[in-house]
Amino acid sequence: MSVSYLRRCLHTRIPLRCLFTESSVNSEPTSSSTSTPNLVSNPLFKSRVSELISKQHWSQLKDLIKPISPTYFLQQLFDSGFDSTSILPFFKWSQHGYQVYHPLDHLFKLLILLVNDKRYPKVRSLLHDFVKYGKTHTVSSVFHTLLTCSDNVCANSIIVDMLVLAYVNNAKLDLALEAFNRAGDYEFKLSVLSCKPMLKGVVNEGKFEVTELLYKEMIRRRIEVDMYTFNIVINGLCKAGKLNKAKDVMEDMKVRGIIPNVVTYNTLIDGYCKRGGDGKMYKADAFLREMVEQGVSPNERTYNTLIDGFCKDDNVGAAMKLFKEMRFQGMRPDIVTFNSLINGLFGDGKVDEALGLRAEMLRLGLEPNIRTYNVLINGFSKMKMFREAKELFDDVMKQGLDFNVLTFNTVIDAHCKASKMEEAVALRELMSNKLICPNISTYNCLLGGYYREGNIEAAKKLLEEMEEKSVRADVVTYNIRIDAMCKRGESRRSVRLLDEMSEKGLIPSHVTYNTLMAGYCQEGNPKVAVTIRKRMEKEGKQPNVVTYNVLIKGFCQKDKLGEANAFLNEMLEKGLVPNRTTYDIIREEMIEKGFVPDIDGHLYNDVVNC
Repeated sequence: MSVSYLRRCLHTRIPLRCLFTESSVNSEPTSSSTSTPNLVSNPLFKSRVSELISKQHWSQLKDLIKPISPTYFLQQLFDSGFDSTSILPFFKWSQHGYQVYHPLDHLFKLLILLVNDKRYPKVRSLLHDFVKYGKTHTVSSVFHTLLTCSDNVCANSIIVDMLVLAYVNNAKLDLALEAFNRAGDYEFKLSVLSCKPMLKGVVNEGKFEVTELLYKEMIRRRIEVDMYTFNIVINGLCKAGKLNKAKDVMEDMKVRGIIPNVVTYNTLIDGYCKRGGDGKMYKADAFLREMVEQGVSPNERTYNTLIDGFCKDDNVGAAMKLFKEMRFQGMRPDIVTFNSLINGLFGDGKVDEALGLRAEMLRLGLEPNIRTYNVLINGFSKMKMFREAKELFDDVMKQGLDFNVLTFNTVIDAHCKASKMEEAVALRELMSNKLICPNISTYNCLLGGYYREGNIEAAKKLLEEMEEKSVRADVVTYNIRIDAMCKRGESRRSVRLLDEMSEKGLIPSHVTYNTLMAGYCQEGNPKVAVTIRKRMEKEGKQPNVVTYNVLIKGFCQKDKLGEANAFLNEMLEKGLVPNRTTYDIIREEMIEKGFVPDIDGHLYNDVVNC
């Protein structure tokens, strides 16, 4: 084999995936190599090897070590006391030139040398390639090999820390978590540099329970935790709905002398707005006041989150106050701000104010986006302003803007509710022509429209089409079908759909059960409605105000006022607040029939004063 041929081979580019593949050359020393003395121990030979490596004369080095396998020669380099500046280039070249997979202990011997020389970027690079391109080793085998190569606790900990980071960066989160856990058993000390990305990866994958456990273990091991780490943990807990624990973590920050920043408060505010339950907006707003008191300046995201939260909580008045406060602070509202407020004002029936905000948005030079048009079209539809909704839709179509599936669904639903099924179907065809695939919400809108106009045959064909196109029915689909059957006096048959939902892994909602109960009550059979209520409780749903309203009215209509009164008291005992419908039922079905409910006086007074 000629030297020129060897040179051509060495200059041939080999894919990175070959870095850590099984060698075509035996990694173990051959019988001839084992009898070969350590040539590198010869000072002249050692000097020659150093020179060839430093000058990267790989072809000459290859000829020089030809009788010996590269893995065996690498071992000789270690034994002869070569430093990392020589061993690292040979290690990498032998992987390319020989396509050899060096034993795990050789890798860790090299890593130890690099750590001792404080060449940390090289350590990170080697570990990255090892994790990305190498054979998969168990964490236990990796740790065991490391311990056989070095008893330097500090160096070993640095390598393991960087290994965890390499696992995370190469999307091998399970191995990172295992390495984190086993590191504690081996008493390797990890740093926030590896734990922080691992925590972020856990949160991004939705493993919120693991987030909490990781945080607690980091504290237990006294791993330094910085503000960014605390914010990741708080974000994970908020997404998991564990808002009290998220608040506790913020208190931990303060105890450790770390002052929460705007990201911390924004995360908590967002968590309470989305998952805070009763009184959530009061608590979210309290965080805004607290951050101001602590000298932390709110930003546009702070206000946008609260404004959207108040609008969705049907408190558009509070949202408008924040809007004014935001502007008073010198902040410029953006398209997100206006979209939330316009949606909230439409929901509150304040059409003129909503359109006024739209005009102001345009005056400020903010171009409406597809979300803006969706909000406006949906708002017009809710207010039964179908002509305006259709005109806006047509206007946007003329502008050539790309509508999304939500836009079409909004307009289709508006037409269905206006009993304009032909137009609704035509819109669905237009949707398909624009290569926008109808989703389950599209079908639900059409299905509800057909049932409302009593076109059972068309509804049946639509269900068959859904099945043909593999569009999976959701809870809303079943609620629409159950409601239609109950209104046709087929409550008993509709229970089969409830069973079918369970078979398909769908969890019935309160609407599902309440609709069924209402159906039985309308058929004059409130006792069966009570049976449905028991099933609802057995399957994990507690009765809400609507449930009690249905039962109270059902028993009243059967002139069983005593039983209706018992349900009214039960509702109050559970702490449920009667709504307007409850008061109407009490007045129309009880008091006007001469029956005075035997309940606390305050409710009776409220009813009389209605």
